[in-house]
Amino acid sequence: MFKILRHKKQQNKKFKTNGSLQRAIEKCQIELAKDPTNAQLHVRLGDLYIEWHLDIHQARQYIDEAITEYQRALESFIDSYEIYYKIGMAFYYKNEIDRAINYFNLSVEKNPKYAEAYYMLACCHTKKAHFPDAMEFAQKSASLRPFASSRSHFLRYNLYRVMSVKSFKITLQRQKELILSLLTLPFDKEAIKDVFQVISYLQFMPMLIKGWIMVARNGIDQAVDLYREALDKAPGFLLLYCLLGDIYRAMGRYEDAILEYKMAIILDSLNITAYRSLCSVYEELGDLDSAVETYLKLIEIQPNAAEYYSNLANILYLKGDTKDAISYYQNAITLNPKPEWTSVIAQTLGYVFQEAEKNTDAAISAYQSAYLLTPTDIDIFINLGSAFYDKQEYNNALTVYRRALELDPTNAKIHCNLGFLHWGKGDIDEAIKEYELSIKYDSTYDIAYNNLGVIYLDDLGRVQQAIELFQKAIHYNPNYALAHYNLGRSVAIKGDKVEAAKLYQIAMDLNNVTNELDPQEITDKIQGLFDS
Repeated sequence: MFKILRHKKQQNKKFKTNGSLQRAIEKCQIELAKDPTNAQLHVRLGDLYIEWHLDIHQARQYIDEAITEYQRALESFIDSYEIYYKIGMAFYYKNEIDRAINYFNLSVEKNPKYAEAYYMLACCHTKKAHFPDAMEFAQKSASLRPFASSRSHFLRYNLYRVMSVKSFKITLQRQKELILSLLTLPFDKEAIKDVFQVISYLQFMPMLIKGWIMVARNGIDQAVDLYREALDKAPGFLLLYCLLGDIYRAMGRYEDAILEYKMAIILDSLNITAYRSLCSVYEELGDLDSAVETYLKLIEIQPNAAEYYSNLANILYLKGDTKDAISYYQNAITLNPKPEWTSVIAQTLGYVFQEAEKNTDAAISAYQSAYLLTPTDIDIFINLGSAFYDKQEYNNALTVYRRALELDPTNAKIHCNLGFLHWGKGDIDEAIKEYELSIKYDSTYDIAYNNLGVIYLDDLGRVQQAIELFQKAIHYNPNYALAHYNLGRSVAIKGDKVEAAKLYQIAMDLNNVTNELDPQEITDKIQGLFDS
């Protein structure tokens, strides 16, 4: 194979002096027409197709042609580790990672000391989020080529960098890999090329600044054109894809934003910013399945990032997949990045248990876990008291609410919940007292007005006072279906059937959105107005 590579270098020089890539390709094709079994020419033509494919000034459509030429060469050199490597590279550029891995494996099978193939295996496994394998292959590549190993060390540095666990040991190892990458840079030609490419992007900084100014001045279309022009000149400029994605997202062009974020991820499979932006776009579009898939990928990359588990759980809950949502909430709580955040997740888990699973015991346990983390959070007492009420443990609920009032005596919601608790126990006077305190501390609290109105209507028979309370509830919340329904009941008692029918119909329309009532109950009320 050494002869093939030497011959190839000679032909490289020859063809380069003869003009453009297209002319070089045509010359190869002419030579192959004379000698179709010339393996060296097939390799050279494959290399030219790859070069053309990667040329930013040409259409990017020559990978399949390159693969075909390499495979034809392989017929003559079945044991050539370099041809297997070249085919693997072609599939890597095509983003067919599994097939690329197969060919890189064949390359190292033919030559177990071929560092380039091990490095590309590391890159492939990085794209697939198989980080332990990526680490191992990068280390293998570095050990086989200890001086020219800058890229391998830099890849390991990046893998350590995205780890969500930030221990001292990992930080130390990360810095070690970065230092080794810098020390071996002068001996790694490919790494030097990468550095020069990154440096070359600095020429676009004035264009980036100009684009930012355009966006700030609402010249968004002009900024898009400017960035697209820059990408035509530098298709590997990662920052531009994310910037364009953000602009398209702000414009509401979500599909274009998705394409840009995906391009950023293709260029850098560890680009956490692009993944997170992609998740946000999918959520905004309501494409929950794609959002789930992307969060799962993020979890593969950063398995200890509690935020991803929590966000994924929220989406799964919206999809109606309560069981899996609970599992991911529990994972987030286990990771426990900080008490305040974890407490909120525990409360959310308690709500899911209470409302969706009707598992009051599990809900109480979750709320109590939250209390241990943040014992002064009033919302925990409100939720815990509600759970005890649902379980008909009224004394426990009363104890919880009283404890909450010690922390916040003027909390309208707690007084409202206490009113509901006393009302459920049949203590009407205490219930009225608590609802009046709730209204005193929050004069816009629609629920307190409504519930107090129901007491005046159903328990005390004070219809006019009930009407006034229901009207206030509607005034502060015009979309309150239950208040419209109760006001309809009140005016019906006073004999105004037409007004009652109007109010019931409003309640029916609002209830289609809010789902506060059984629709049949409203229908029965409307029919009952005119049956008697």
